This record gives sequence, structure tokens and C-alpha cells, in this order.
Amino acid sequence: MSRDVKLALVGLPGSGKSTIGRQLAQRLGVPFLDSDAEIEARLGTSIRAYFEQHGEAAFRDIEAQVLQELCERDAFVLATGGGAVLREANRRTLKQACTVVYLRASVDDLWRRLRHDTKRPLLQVPDAQARLRQLHAERAPLYEEIADIAVDTGRPSARAVTRIIAMQVELADQGTDAAPPTDS
Repeated sequence: MSRDVKLALVGLPGSGKSTIGRQLAQRLGVPFLDSDAEIEARLGTSIRAYFEQHGEAAFRDIEAQVLQELCERDAFVLATGGGAVLREANRRTLKQACTVVYLRASVDDLWRRLRHDTKRPLLQVPDAQARLRQLHAERAPLYEEIADIAVDTGRPSARAVTRIIAMQVELADQGTDAAPPTDS
């Protein structure tokens, strides 16, 4: 396994980016990076609090800067924020610097995982399930646009998804074309 692997995980909130990212980084022997955690460390406050004080546009500016910096590192697995793909510059940065892995999940699966969440600012609305449907409709085409690998995270365990991604990365690393996106 090459030590210069640079993977960026994209997907909606609750798709498993942080959980799978940590497992994948450990399996591949590279650092795990979480853009939201990096942003919160830089801001000295939660993303939710920053959103409430400064708005989404100001947050997206900081997110773009942090993504650019993180993608300049040598080897990593990066869990991106769910909305990182909204800016074309971010999509371009991720696509040029990384192998992009789209963690696909249905709205029903996401709702099951997130229905009690109080941390994600975009879901703090009266009808969070409808908001998830809207986010899915807006963002899924953007995730698909930049994905090198797409894996469904609805039913398989995080460990199984990690294994699927690692196998595809390892095949690509050996000079073999990665298997087509899987719908496990």
C-alpha cells in the first residue's frame, strides 16, 4: 500500500464520513483528518455557534480555506463537511488533490441516524426530515460529479464499508483499475 494515498470522503451528514474515515485511515496507515474538527479548532467555537453568529456564507469561506490547506498535505483520509461540495472551488480542490469517495445513503437511513442530532446547524429546523430530502436533492448530483468511488452506507456496517473502500484503493494502488462503484 502506497503511503501517499489521499482520500476525501464526501456525503450527506450522517453518511459515515467520520466513522469510516477513522477506520480507513487506520487500515491504510495514514493520518485521519476531519475538516469540521479542524474548522472548530481554528474558530475556537462549534460550527453551529459560528453559523448562528456569522451565517453560512462566512462559514463556507473558512471551510474553503481549510480544505485547501488540508489537501496540500502528503497522505491522509479526510472526512469533509457535508456541504463542502457546494462551492465549485472546493469540488475542484478535492478532485485534483484526492481520490474522492462518495458515501451514499438514502434519506431514510440518514434520518434514522440523525433524528436526535442537535449539533448539525442545517438540521435544526421544524421538519428536519424534509430538510434532509432537500439536501439530498441538492447535493447528491455534486457528490456524484466528483466521486472516483461510490459506496452505499445504508445497510453494511462501517467495517464492511471500510473494507470495500480499502480494497478498491489497494487495487488502484497496484495499477489495476478499481472495481466499479459498488452498491453493497
